[in-house]
Amino acid sequence: MSPPGSGTPRRRPGRPAGGSDAYERIVTAAREVFGAEGYDRASLRAIARAAGVDPSLVHHYFAGKEEVFVAAMDLPFDPRQALPAVVDGPWESVGERLVRFFLGVWADPAGRGPFVALLSAATGSATGAELLRGFVGEVLLPLVVPRVDGPDAELRVQAAAAQLVGLGLLRHVVAVEPLAGATDEDVVALVAPTVQRYLGPQVP
Repeated sequence: MSPPGSGTPRRRPGRPAGGSDAYERIVTAAREVFGAEGYDRASLRAIARAAGVDPSLVHHYFAGKEEVFVAAMDLPFDPRQALPAVVDGPWESVGERLVRFFLGVWADPAGRGPFVALLSAATGSATGAELLRGFVGEVLLPLVVPRVDGPDAELRVQAAAAQLVGLGLLRHVVAVEPLAGATDEDVVALVAPTVQRYLGPQVP
């Protein structure tokens, strides 16, 4: 596993003292701590303690808690970079772009695996539910909500996220037919207008 965005761990000058497997231990510990405590209650110090490393080593690899969390999600892309690129552009087609983006991620085994694991865990354990809650609340919403107009922007983005999460769950985890076997174009035609309606107008 590589840290988000770069393909290689974020390193500061100097040689870390945590051993060659320190990065993996930190990410594994972070997944456990975030799952047990939730994003808000988890701390970098607690993650370091669970990994058996000095807290300074966590800062050696990661700029902050959000970056640790993204790495713990084990996604094949950094959502902080990918989602703004998807959302930017003509707002009248943002629903279609979001649906196509996630369909593309799920079509790739490297992308589908982590998402299926996350969705499966979220339906079967409190730990998995906390990780999914953190992803939606701390990563996805802050990237999209500021672009949506109106006092209920957060609610509408959550509704759009629910549509996408539900799509992934039924299509790839539960594999409900005919949705699981539908073509991407059929899914886009069916789901994108709903996502677009949820998001509503863009911030002027």
